[in-house]
Amino acid sequence: MTEGTLNRPAVAGESAAQGATPHPAAQNVVQIGGPKPAPHWPDTGRPEAVQPQRPAPPRGGPAVGHRGNALVAQALHKPQNALQTAQHMLPAPRPAAPLPRAPQPAATPGSARLRPRHRGAMWAFALLVLLPFAALVWYLWAVAEDQYASVTSFSVRREDQASPMEMLGGFAGLSTGSSSDTDILYEFIRSQDMVARIDAKLDLRAMYGRPGPDPVFTLPADATVEDLRDHWQRMVRISYDQGDGILELTALAFTPQGAQQLATAILEESTAMINDLSAAARADATRHAQDELDRAMARLQSARAALTGFRSTHQIVDPEADLQSQMGVIDTLNTQLAEALIELDMLLQATTAADPRARLRQDKIAVIEARIAAERGKFGAGSGGEAYATVVGEFERLTVEREFAEQSYLSALAAHDLARAEAQRQNRYLAAHVRPTLAQTAEYPQRLRIAALAGLFLLLGWSVLTLIAWSIRDRR
Repeated sequence: MTEGTLNRPAVAGESAAQGATPHPAAQNVVQIGGPKPAPHWPDTGRPEAVQPQRPAPPRGGPAVGHRGNALVAQALHKPQNALQTAQHMLPAPRPAAPLPRAPQPAATPGSARLRPRHRGAMWAFALLVLLPFAALVWYLWAVAEDQYASVTSFSVRREDQASPMEMLGGFAGLSTGSSSDTDILYEFIRSQDMVARIDAKLDLRAMYGRPGPDPVFTLPADATVEDLRDHWQRMVRISYDQGDGILELTALAFTPQGAQQLATAILEESTAMINDLSAAARADATRHAQDELDRAMARLQSARAALTGFRSTHQIVDPEADLQSQMGVIDTLNTQLAEALIELDMLLQATTAADPRARLRQDKIAVIEARIAAERGKFGAGSGGEAYATVVGEFERLTVEREFAEQSYLSALAAHDLARAEAQRQNRYLAAHVRPTLAQTAEYPQRLRIAALAGLFLLLGWSVLTLIAWSIRDRR
């Protein structure tokens, strides 16, 4: 390299960037050995600019400062070694920084391709959702038979009449509902017994037979009792409000008249069942009192029969009255005996004992005493050789038993009447708030509701199955 090359004039841009220098040769040396200007990168959308770092001095090399400027000035006087000297004095150039990676262009919408699992999900959606939903819609609107509804509402009531004490106390209850009876009636309407009773009246197999090609809402001709019961529970719908004790029944049939007849028959059978329950409750309430009354009556009859047999055997209607009669005879004889003795004593004062009148009075006294002895002897032995006291004692025992039986019978009869009155106060009856209606429009089956619910469950099922399948695939 020659001296003329080192002393070439500086570029105008470089001189303006570096400012004024003491000598043109020093400018050329600094440009040759100094760092390269920072490259101009294209705008990549980054807000910050790339700041070049100052190169560190080479390990073991001289620092560039005032001493370096002095050496450069000396090199101007020795042009043959200027380039070599400047190259040793200036720091080594740093390696070029790598170019930043150009950003990838964003994917345009619609450029993604379908993967196999996406195609599988679409096929599963078509098979599990669209096809069954279309079949269900076709069946509901093209095959399913129209059904008419008859609505009735009723409840079980118990009429509680207040007793006189409750009326005085102000606690008179007019009528209350019976939840237990309503529960029994609810189960009875859904039972096979009710199905058998209504079938005997209306022939449910003919009513629910197939008027068309509907295989779901109609009953086959060879249906068993269990099939008829299951179909009954689908066609007769019961809503039970336990708070108010009200039953709302909806009977479905393929004709309006059939639905009304079905609801009326159910209401009649329910009324009969409640009446049977009421009669059974009354019988249960009075059964114990009736048993006590029957036992008391049998006991009274036995006591009366025993007393009647006693009277027939001894031929005494009332031993007490007979005893009073016997005591009256004895008292009369005693009075006559006393009078005869007085007459005899007065006669003996006037005459002697040989007087015929005295002997007559003595004979009379003897007869009266014999009669008194005979009458007194009856108290010791009655008819048939039985003691009269024993007869009277037996009669008194039978009389006491009869009186006790009569008292027991009166008590049992009063208890029976009271139990019957209590049972009558707790009378049950079926109160129909809404009589069976006659439909004019077929409201069933509810096609829109069934289709919406079926579509929702099909969609949920497909979503769950798809998520399960994808999670299993991702775990592999």
